[in-house]
Amino acid sequence: MKYYIKTFGCQMNFNDSERIKGILHHMGYKPADTPEEADLILINTCTIREKPDQKVYSHLGEYKKIKEKRPEVIIGVCGCLAQRMGWQLVEKAPVVDLMFSSFNIHHLPELIQQAQAGYRAIAILEEPPEDEDRMWEFKTVRDNAYCAYVTVMKGCDKHCTYCVVPKTRGRQRSRSLESILEEVRWLVADGVKEIHLLGQNVTAWGQDINIHFSELLYRVAEIPGVERIRFTTGHPSDMDERIAKAMGDIPQICEHLHLPVQSGSNRILKLMERNYTKEEYLEKIHMLREYVPGITFSTDIIVGFPTETEEDFEETLDVLRKVRFEQVFSFKYSPRPDTPAAYMEGQIPDEVKTDRMSRLLSLQKEILAEIARSYEGTVQEVLLESWQDGKLVGRTRTNRWVSVEGSEDMLGKTVRVRITRSQPFSMEGIILEEVEA
Repeated sequence: MKYYIKTFGCQMNFNDSERIKGILHHMGYKPADTPEEADLILINTCTIREKPDQKVYSHLGEYKKIKEKRPEVIIGVCGCLAQRMGWQLVEKAPVVDLMFSSFNIHHLPELIQQAQAGYRAIAILEEPPEDEDRMWEFKTVRDNAYCAYVTVMKGCDKHCTYCVVPKTRGRQRSRSLESILEEVRWLVADGVKEIHLLGQNVTAWGQDINIHFSELLYRVAEIPGVERIRFTTGHPSDMDERIAKAMGDIPQICEHLHLPVQSGSNRILKLMERNYTKEEYLEKIHMLREYVPGITFSTDIIVGFPTETEEDFEETLDVLRKVRFEQVFSFKYSPRPDTPAAYMEGQIPDEVKTDRMSRLLSLQKEILAEIARSYEGTVQEVLLESWQDGKLVGRTRTNRWVSVEGSEDMLGKTVRVRITRSQPFSMEGIILEEVEA
């Protein structure tokens, strides 16, 4: 039996898909290169914006054609859109045979058995089940041999007015420290060099079990074989001095952080219920730079939130100029069902959103071109992760991609690279020497 998984959305979704693959391998399934070859087709969905929703229905339309030719094929939907829509999704797309959410990934074997028996297997839960921790019993199956995501918490207790995550992922639930460390030890034994800790609000890990996130960072770093640590995504209000100090103390933590600002306008931030001001956000950036010299930042920005004025938007551009992000993930505001912002007065016309997005991207392009030039001639530590088009490709500690000449047997090694050519989204270099682990 073969499976095919199409994944939309954030790193959390991709890590969920890696765990789903682990469950399917445990059941004896093998991966298919195309959906046409598969006996089980799964779509792991995102619903943070309208566009991913539309893509899901488009793919289901394509998979319906496969099922018409091979009725025994099982088509399933999981993830956030499944959680949000439930049976409504099945009514819109009757081709769906099974459906589950991020709450109950570990129930997949029973759901497949039901679908194979001819039943429609739909298991969308209102709350996480008591046996949710069973999920961690299944090892992930990864495409990257040297870098691994480790989910440390699920859900979110914030109440951002534009966001559906609390409704689709549930309340904040920290995974136990020992469960996380056990997975990290297994991953290192499997050849992983870099651990990427994940959570909807990863810096809030431990708040519900009376442990500070910084303690997790120290404990992961103590595991022999962990050469690099990253974490995503933190909320600015939970980014405190203890975390910044840990980042400075622990040599394995990479000098890069994704810290979503969303807007530079205090008025808009208040409407979003982000619980910080522009000034407080910039203070956090300054604190992090004090503790972690050379740190780089990426961020998320929403353009055209309800009632956003030209003055509000200019405040956002001001944050870009002050912080000089190495990467900006920007989105036009998209109303999501059952979120307060969807019902606010002052919705912004799409043409205004498009204009502002264009101006934001233009500014970011200028900033990134300047940053790219600053890398030329520098020496960077690069973990070589993949072999592409006859070259080794890896990431710097500051999260920039670099390609170098070298032999394929160097994969998994960390090397010092002199950057010879740097463009906004890629760099080239020459290997100088291997870094001792």
